[in-house]
Amino acid sequence: MSQLQTAKDHRANRLLRALDPASLAYLEPHLEVVTLQRGDILCETDENIRYTYFPHDAVVALVAVMENGASAEMVIVGREGLVGLVTAAITPRSFGRYVVQIPGTASRISLEQMQKAISTHPNIRGLVQRFAEAITSRILQNVACNALHSVEARACRWILSTHDRVDQDTLPLSHELLADMLGVQRSTVSTITRTLQTAELIEQGRGCITVKDRAGLEKASCECYGRVRQTVERLLPLTYAHNDLGGEGQPKVASRRG
Repeated sequence: MSQLQTAKDHRANRLLRALDPASLAYLEPHLEVVTLQRGDILCETDENIRYTYFPHDAVVALVAVMENGASAEMVIVGREGLVGLVTAAITPRSFGRYVVQIPGTASRISLEQMQKAISTHPNIRGLVQRFAEAITSRILQNVACNALHSVEARACRWILSTHDRVDQDTLPLSHELLADMLGVQRSTVSTITRTLQTAELIEQGRGCITVKDRAGLEKASCECYGRVRQTVERLLPLTYAHNDLGGEGQPKVASRRG
């Protein structure tokens, strides 16, 4: 892969793209492009974090796992951010499981090199601090959402958040994955997706969901989706520019119209 192509790949991540040229040039020799497969565990709970990942088109979830194996999503991150750093500000141990939900590629750098970059480059440090604040805001909103809002509204928010981070309307979301992320039974998800399909908001397929009416999903979702979007756009305007992004990610062709 040429240096030019590699640099272009790194800029597929919007945090890296938002850096000034000098800061990105400092990071580039330490970045490598890696492929992430669905289900890959980048770091397990209580393990030492070794790498920071900047997703390109992959989506990674930070998941809380209980002793009985039950799990629930705390936050998801795609090309708008990074994983494997914010939780390592004080200790390198991860307080959750980082698992790949949507396969794709990412730029990877060792945690040691990333921490060195933060300590020596104010622009990198400032951007990471803003992202850390945005992540904290999203996690806090998720706590309130899980306690106060219906599973159907939360499912709509999760579908929308995933849709924001990919370049297609068909999402590789199975009922099992949605159930894990929402912390509910698979049968509950099946009932919800049937309801959403009957309302012509989505179309179900084998192991996938196609967004048919994004505006309708936004109406069916809870207020948390819009509130998180507004907060992050305020904190990270260069990664959430209105002329480049819709919602939390890339605009789609069919489902954003109407």
